[in-house]
Parts: sequence; C-alpha cells; structure tokens
Amino acid sequence: MTGDYRMKRAYSAASQADGKRVLVDRLWPRGVGREEAALDLWPIDVTPSNELRKWLHAHRDEYAEFEARYNAELGGDAQQAALAEVRALHTKHTVTLITAAKDVEHSHVPVLLKRLQEGS
Repeated sequence: MTGDYRMKRAYSAASQADGKRVLVDRLWPRGVGREEAALDLWPIDVTPSNELRKWLHAHRDEYAEFEARYNAELGGDAQQAALAEVRALHTKHTVTLITAAKDVEHSHVPVLLKRLQEGS
C-alpha cells in the first residue's frame, strides 16, 4: 500500500487523515507546541540550507532559480538519505509535509514534493 503525499501548514490542526506528519522546515514553526505539531519525523536534511532559504526571501521573483538551487542541494548524500527516510514512510502511509510557509505553493515544499514523487 502506498499512501498519498499532502501539504499542510503547521498552523492547521493535525488530523488522522494526515497519516505521518513530516516537518519540512529548517526552523521550528513559531507558536506551535511539540504536542500540537504531532510530528512523526523532522528530517532537517531535506530542508533548504539557511543560505538558500534567505536567498529565496530576498529573490521571490526568481522561483525557477530557487528551484534549480534547491534541487542541487537535494542531490547530496545526507539529503538523499533523508529523502529515502520520507519515502520509506510513504510506502505504508499517507505522508503530510508540514510547513510554516505562508505561501506554500511558492515555497520549497512543491519542489520537495516533486522530488519525493520522482523517487530520485
């Protein structure tokens, strides 16, 4: 059985439909308690580096460049191991990628989701 991948903001209530909840932000979401977050995994290595995260905030209009840079980061050994860990959860569960990003569609999450779905 393979579940779905979903995206959800950290400020939305956890639900059973979320399956396994995976925080995909480098920083802990402000104002969210550990119990409230109900996380199953926090693989820091799948998150953009601090430098890239700051670059995106300064260059919002260059999303394609961000996507290329983030994909390059995801090619590292530690990142590949972390991606494999998330994919392993997905083999038996729905996996919900949790983020504090205000604009989820223009954040790192869609890039990460595509990479997870591609399997490489």
